[in-house]
Amino acid sequence: MSPHELDQALREQLPSLRRFARWLARDPHAADDLVQSALERAIAGWGQRRDEAALRPWLFSILYRQFLDGQRRAQRYAGLLARIGLGAAESQPSAEREFMARSALEALRQLPVEQRSLLLWVSVEGLSYQEVADILEVPIGTVMSRLSRARQALRRLSEGETAAPPLRLLK
Repeated sequence: MSPHELDQALREQLPSLRRFARWLARDPHAADDLVQSALERAIAGWGQRRDEAALRPWLFSILYRQFLDGQRRAQRYAGLLARIGLGAAESQPSAEREFMARSALEALRQLPVEQRSLLLWVSVEGLSYQEVADILEVPIGTVMSRLSRARQALRRLSEGETAAPPLRLLK
């Protein structure tokens, strides 16, 4: 593929990538940075693509992984700050935030990143279950199961229930 064709192919995907990044990052500036870093990684790894026809899922996969890496770095940094006594105190959700949770848009925003990503890929971006399975590198049945749970969680939040914190098993 020539540099001009590569440029054109990536430009066609920009609106979808920006939209998805804004939902993930919840900040337009952070989303633009996320898209830029994902495109840089895509261009650098252009020769390593497995499927020439699956550009869109490949770009979504890179963007999603860039976001998760950034989240992990931020958590490590916050943990380090908390250990040395410089961490900010956690704030409680405001009454306004609880009220806004009743709208479908806020309900979607309150879902965990994994559930929100699934819903956006399938419902907004129109990716097939198989494409999402390829992005996440999981079986298609896992995508269907996770999508079902995400839809149930969205429905509960839209009806005014508060999101339950995720439970972790400790050994």
